[in-house]
Amino acid sequence: MSTAILIITAVFALAAGTAVNGCPPSDRAALLAFKAALNEPYLGIFKSWTGIDCCHKWYGISCDPTTKRVADINLRGESEDPIFQKAHRTGYMNGSISPAICMLTRLSSVIIADWKGISGIIPKCITSLPFLRILDLIGNQISGEIPFDIGKLSRLSVLNIADNRITGRMPRSITNLSSLMHLDLRNNLISGTIPQNFGKLRMLSRALLSGNRIYGPIPYTISYIYRLSDLDLSLNRISGPIPESIGKMAVLATLNLDGNNISGKLPTTLMNSSISILNLSRNAIEGEIPDVFGPRSYFMMMDLSYNKLKGAIPKSISSASYIGHLDLSHNHLCGAIPTGSWFEHLEASSFVSNDCLCGKPLKNC
Repeated sequence: MSTAILIITAVFALAAGTAVNGCPPSDRAALLAFKAALNEPYLGIFKSWTGIDCCHKWYGISCDPTTKRVADINLRGESEDPIFQKAHRTGYMNGSISPAICMLTRLSSVIIADWKGISGIIPKCITSLPFLRILDLIGNQISGEIPFDIGKLSRLSVLNIADNRITGRMPRSITNLSSLMHLDLRNNLISGTIPQNFGKLRMLSRALLSGNRIYGPIPYTISYIYRLSDLDLSLNRISGPIPESIGKMAVLATLNLDGNNISGKLPTTLMNSSISILNLSRNAIEGEIPDVFGPRSYFMMMDLSYNKLKGAIPKSISSASYIGHLDLSHNHLCGAIPTGSWFEHLEASSFVSNDCLCGKPLKNC
């Protein structure tokens, strides 16, 4: 090997060694611009953000061990970290999330959660991060809309922007998030309808959309999401009937639809399904409670209160494997309350304000 080639090889080796010994200057500059848009007055978590290597002991920052590119931002305002225990307080931070974060093109997770005072919008450029798997911004004061092209994040598995002030509609592109497993949009100001093709999110296991201004029907395509175990659409303005197919979902365990404008009859499938927590209270559901309970019926909680149900409490309810908490109050039910081993612990409050129910724990028939 010639001397020239040896020199060139040595130069490249030296350059490569320099590149992997610390984070790139561009990543460090992006983090410092991100920090400059925030103010954290009590804990001093950004005091560690010094020196040229942002991969080394910068609080909340993790890098890829090979490339030294910034891979994770993990900043939680509620944590068991010693810095919080020493201060005897949870975190508070204000300011906004700088678009400079989008310069960190190898980001896998962005967790900026529970800081209470961070405002501004979700940077629209966040959708240009091709490796992003987790976006968790819960518990801030973030406003504006969900980026319309959020569906570009093909690797995103967690989208959590609950407890903010997000407005606008749920972007139609959200149904393109083919890797999404956890969707939490609770307690925002989101309006519009649930996309009709919501069932495209086949990997989804939790869909938590409660406490918004969502209206329109429940898309029947939700029943296509065979992994879905927790569906919470409560405290919205949803109308129309409950699709019969939802009661046929294989692993759905929690269904919260309370506090909406849902009408129509109770699907018979719900009474004999895998659902163990069923809350349909404060709607406009009418008709009779289906007399189809059986050994597969196992409810930790069933709340059908504040609806327009009529007729008798079905006798088959006594054959259910278990019903822990039952609330049928504030309907138009009539007749004798069935007897059963798990009925004995129920109080009168579970049956009050009906037309003519009788029997224990109410007055005798």
